[in-house]
Amino acid sequence: MKNPIAKLLGVLPPGARLVVGGTVVLGASAYVYMALVGYSLSTVGAARVTMLWTIVMSVGWGLFQPVELELTRLVAARKVAGHGALPAVRRMLLLAMAILVAVCGVLAVAARPIADQLFSGDRSLVVALAGGLAGLAVSSVARGALAGLGLFGPYGTQLAVDGGLRIGLAGVAAAVGLHSAMAFGLILFVSPLLASLIGLRDTLADRTPGPEVSWKQLTGGLGLLIASVMLSQLVVNATVVCVRLLSPKHSEASDALVFAIGQAVVMARAPLFAYSALQASMVSALSGAAAAGNHAEFRKVLTRTTAIVAAMCIGGGLPVIVLGSRLNPLLFNAKDVLGPLDFVWLVFGTLCYVLATVFGQALMSSAQHRRQLVGWTAGSVALVAVALAPGDVGLRAELAYLAGSLVSAVLMLWSLYRAFPSRPAAVPSDRSAAEPLRTS
Repeated sequence: MKNPIAKLLGVLPPGARLVVGGTVVLGASAYVYMALVGYSLSTVGAARVTMLWTIVMSVGWGLFQPVELELTRLVAARKVAGHGALPAVRRMLLLAMAILVAVCGVLAVAARPIADQLFSGDRSLVVALAGGLAGLAVSSVARGALAGLGLFGPYGTQLAVDGGLRIGLAGVAAAVGLHSAMAFGLILFVSPLLASLIGLRDTLADRTPGPEVSWKQLTGGLGLLIASVMLSQLVVNATVVCVRLLSPKHSEASDALVFAIGQAVVMARAPLFAYSALQASMVSALSGAAAAGNHAEFRKVLTRTTAIVAAMCIGGGLPVIVLGSRLNPLLFNAKDVLGPLDFVWLVFGTLCYVLATVFGQALMSSAQHRRQLVGWTAGSVALVAVALAPGDVGLRAELAYLAGSLVSAVLMLWSLYRAFPSRPAAVPSDRSAAEPLRTS
C-alpha cells in the first residue's frame, strides 16, 4: 500500500516532483522577504516596498509570464517533432528584450507621476521597478525553455536559487541595518537575473538541430496571451492596488492598511506558490499532448491538476482563515487592522483564481488564446464594478478580488466544456500549435 504522500506524487503531472523543492524555497522567500521589510523599514517605507513587490509581480508577471508559457508550448511542440529549441529561444529572448525596452521607456517618461501615485514620491523605486522587470524578462525565457525541453531538475534549481538569493540578500540588508526601500527593491532585480544563468546554461547545452521559427509563429498567440495574463494579474493583485488608489488620501492609516492587506494577500495566496510547482510541467504536458493529438492524456492531466489545486487551496486556506488575523502582526509587524472575515474573502478569492488559471492555461495549451482572454476580460469587468461600489475600501477590494476570480473561472470552465466534445486538443502539427484552435 502506498502512503498518501506517495499517492499524491504519483498523480502529479510529469516533472512536477522535480520542481517542488525549488517552488518551496521561492514561495518561502516571499514571506521571509516581506517579514524583513516589515521589521527593517518604517511604515511608509514598508508600504512603498509592498507596492513595488505588487507591481513587479503583477505588471512584470503579466508581461513576461506569457513569454515563458508560449516558449514552453512552442519548445514542447518542437520536441515532439524532433526539432531543437535554440531557434525559438533566441527569438523569444529578443522579443522579451524588446518588450522590456519599451516598458522602461514608458517608466522613464512617466517616472514622476508613477512615483507620486504608487511610491509616495520616491522616484528611486521607479528604477527598482525597471530592474525587477528586467530580472523577470530574462528568467522567463530561461524557465520557458527548460520547461518545454522537460528539464525540470534545472528548472527547480533556478527557482530555488532565485528564492535563496532573495532570502540571503534581504537578510544581509537587515543585518547591516539598511533602512532603504531602494536596497530591498533592488533584490528583486539581482536574484532572478543571477538565477537565470542556470537555466540559460542548460538550455544552450541542447544542440539538437531544427528549422528557424518565424516571427509570425512566435507572436501568433503572444499578444492575446499577454493581454490575458495582464488581466489575470490585475485580478490577483487588485486588492492592494485598490486600497492604495481608493483611499481618500495617503496617510499613515492608509499606509498601514496597504501593508497589512498586502501581507494578508501573501498568506492567502500560499497555494499559488504550490501551484507553481505544477504549472510548468502541466503546460508542458498539455502542450505535448495537444501537439501529438492525444486527447485522452490532455483530459487526464487537466482533471488531475484541477483536483490537486482545489485540494491545496482548501487545505491551505482554512488555517489562514483561522490564524491569519493573529499571524499578520506577529510575522510581518503589520498593524492589527484585519479580522478573520477579511481572510475568508481572500482565501476563497484565491481558490477561484487558481482554478481560473488552470482552466485558462488549458485553453492556451490547446491554442485557444482568444477564449482565455474573454474569460479574464469578463472577470476584470466584474472586479472593477465591485471595487467602485460604495462601502468600506478594504472590503470592496477583497470582494472585487473574489468576484473577478469567480467570473473568470466559471466562464473559462464553460469554454472548455463547449470546446472539448468536438475538439479537445490541437491537431498534431507545429504550425497548428501556434494558431488558435477553431471549435464550434
